[in-house]
Amino acid sequence: MQKTGKDYMVFPLDFASLKEAKSYVQLLGSHVGMFKIGLELFIDQGPSVVAMVRQLSEAKIFLDLKLHDISATVKRAMGRVANLGVDLVTVHCASAPMLEMAVEGGRGKTGVLGVTLLTDNDSRTVEAGGFRDAYVKDPNELVLLRARMAHKAGCAGVVCSGREAGQIKAAFGRDFLAVTPGIRPEWSLLENDDQKRVTTPAQAVKQGSDLIVIGRPIRDAADPVGAAQKVVREIDALLGL
Repeated sequence: MQKTGKDYMVFPLDFASLKEAKSYVQLLGSHVGMFKIGLELFIDQGPSVVAMVRQLSEAKIFLDLKLHDISATVKRAMGRVANLGVDLVTVHCASAPMLEMAVEGGRGKTGVLGVTLLTDNDSRTVEAGGFRDAYVKDPNELVLLRARMAHKAGCAGVVCSGREAGQIKAAFGRDFLAVTPGIRPEWSLLENDDQKRVTTPAQAVKQGSDLIVIGRPIRDAADPVGAAQKVVREIDALLGL
């Protein structure tokens, strides 16, 4: 089936309260393909927030927990996540055994997304982390290294910048998901954005992104539904729909 612009859209529920998150699920549930539940809301509300999204929307659920612990602990945590019925969950690409155990813990019910390099990281961050000069000079090489680790471990895909999505697809094939945060439509770009490696929706999809995470440009718009529809139209135009 042909994907539409809506299918690419992931809206992050980056809110401090369930009430606010619920209002956006009700508002955008028929305009986005997936909701992302992050740490702040999940720590505050736990599994109840997943149940709320399931009740109010047919959109898929991406649980962005960025798990990072010893392999056995991550496997057990993934088992709990799989029981919630979410579609995707994030795990840091910190070690191959941890990723493998995460996939095993998901039991085929929940796909694992390996986090390659956070979108507020740049060369200076990589250098401060003590990585090799080759990765400092070109952080994309670090992204590809970690994506290779995730692919070999059986992950569903990775979280990466839209700038790297094309390389990910070329290296690991169409079925390996490239999920891209740091998406900013042209009409929403800020001079002092805290995201370092940003792309527009059309750029990201053209590069090969399967899912694009767009938060602030929609959340902070005077008309969030109109902003979401504007992004969908931009992607649909690219797809020739």
